[in-house]
Amino acid sequence: MKTERMAPPRAAGARHPRGLLTLWGVEMWERFSYYGMRAILVLFLAAPADEGGLGLAPHIAAAVFGVYGALVNLLALPGGWLADRLWGSHRAVVWGGVAITAGHVLLAVPGGVAFTYTGLLSVAAGTGFLKPGISTMVGRLYDSEGGADRLDKADTARRDAGFSLFYTGISIGAFAAPLLTGYLGERVDWHAGFGAAAVGMLIGLVICVRGRGRLPGTVRAPVRTAAAAELRRVFLASGAAVLFLAVVFVLCVLWGQSATDAAIQSVTLLIIAVPLVHFVVMFRTVGLDPVDRSRLGAYVWIFLAASVFWMIAEQGGSLISLFARDHVDRDLFGWELPTSWFQSLGPLYSIVLATAFAALWVRLGSRQPSTAAKFSLGLAGLGVATLVMAGAAAAAADGRVSPLWLIVAFFVQILAEMCLSPTGLSVTTRLAPSRFAHQIMSLWFLSVAMGSALSAQVVRLTTVWSPAVYFTVLGATALLCAAGVALARKRLRRLMRGVT
Repeated sequence: MKTERMAPPRAAGARHPRGLLTLWGVEMWERFSYYGMRAILVLFLAAPADEGGLGLAPHIAAAVFGVYGALVNLLALPGGWLADRLWGSHRAVVWGGVAITAGHVLLAVPGGVAFTYTGLLSVAAGTGFLKPGISTMVGRLYDSEGGADRLDKADTARRDAGFSLFYTGISIGAFAAPLLTGYLGERVDWHAGFGAAAVGMLIGLVICVRGRGRLPGTVRAPVRTAAAAELRRVFLASGAAVLFLAVVFVLCVLWGQSATDAAIQSVTLLIIAVPLVHFVVMFRTVGLDPVDRSRLGAYVWIFLAASVFWMIAEQGGSLISLFARDHVDRDLFGWELPTSWFQSLGPLYSIVLATAFAALWVRLGSRQPSTAAKFSLGLAGLGVATLVMAGAAAAAADGRVSPLWLIVAFFVQILAEMCLSPTGLSVTTRLAPSRFAHQIMSLWFLSVAMGSALSAQVVRLTTVWSPAVYFTVLGATALLCAAGVALARKRLRRLMRGVT
């Protein structure tokens, strides 16, 4: 082994796989399209018809934004299954890219409500196909060079470095996209901004197809490992979900709600039902080890805390964006900054802070805060960020406020996210019983979907509360949840049974 490490081929092997650059390009442009469209979506939905928008009430526009985000995370479940059991990762990414491009093209056409909602559904479905597949492909680039079971310490470090490089593509795309699509959407035409997002995804799709030869055969190969019985179960589950949506939609319409409201209620109830079913099925599994059952109980509380976090944090792209449009002084030397440019703050802070936080946790070693403490810090930080927004809303009663309010609020929110989000992903993998490893990871993404769906309901309170009261209540909710997690940390530690 020592001789092999000293040999010249080992040095050559220290380089990253050729396919990493291809996947980096695909991910960067896909995130460019996703965050570019997301930056102007709520502004377009709420803009008056004579300004090219749909003219929705602000709380309805924010609710549609929340439901869209929820669907993106929900549809990653069937998307991941298709990639694993039928299509293979590369085919899932290609077809996901096609669906995303088609969705952005529909949004780029001034076709009214029908084109807008069909386009959003297509983008959400395509993202569900693409996201699980491309992350899996990055890992398999390194598996193909010797097998995941034969990776030594240097190989593991190289794999981790590869994922770090891969995720820089996410940050770069998310940072740059609002600057371009936001300018085009707000200064030229909303549909020009959506068109720029379509071009971005099309570039990523071309990179994926043309770079296919750089990917190992194991990554490109289609798979079909789903048995007939499993296919039937999946089709039945999918049919049940569609039937559930249809029944709730019809009942809401009969109750007197608009089609948009009915769709929001349908998706929200489905997203609440899916994780509930997941947890019930896992707890009722025959022969589940008592330790695993206890850890599963701990994860219920982690799931709920994460859902509350995302319920509040996801409003940074909806209500806070609308607040920036209406109440923030965006004048810069006589030129008005596009509202959507504030959406680049989060990715910029993430680029700066991610490495610092990773180094901090490594430096602290065994002295670093526990999982419960990190969750509590994350929720408390989010509460402070939301209270900053409450202060901005109170100050805005006398006129437009300084953009420093938003700059500080987004900074504190990203600090909070750095405490909670990576910790949540990590503890998810550690608490998962071996037989439920993939389902538990799916539940983490469902917590994001749950938070987004709940935000679609909570934003309705803006019709009865002032912005200052609304943000104060949300901030207080986050702080109370932070205190609850902190007080329950000993009980959580017992439930985790050795997982710290």
